[in-house]
Amino acid sequence: MKRHHDNGEDIASFVRSALETYFEQLDGEKPAAVYEMVIRSVERPMLEVVLRQAGGNQTFAAEILGINRNTLRKKLVDHQLIS
Repeated sequence: MKRHHDNGEDIASFVRSALETYFEQLDGEKPAAVYEMVIRSVERPMLEVVLRQAGGNQTFAAEILGINRNTLRKKLVDHQLIS
């Protein structure tokens, strides 16, 4: 299986850029819960794409993500991707 670890820096660049824009646009407002905002913003689309790539197979999706299947299920419920 071919692995593309260099894509991580591309993702990091997008996140960095988005955060810089976020702070620039605060216009004097105090930032709050930035960690949670970033994790929630990145986690949901990641779960959606990986689950789609896994053909809806949660066991395979968990393997792709490198997390336990139960952890994946909890995250899917938290993001309202499953009930």
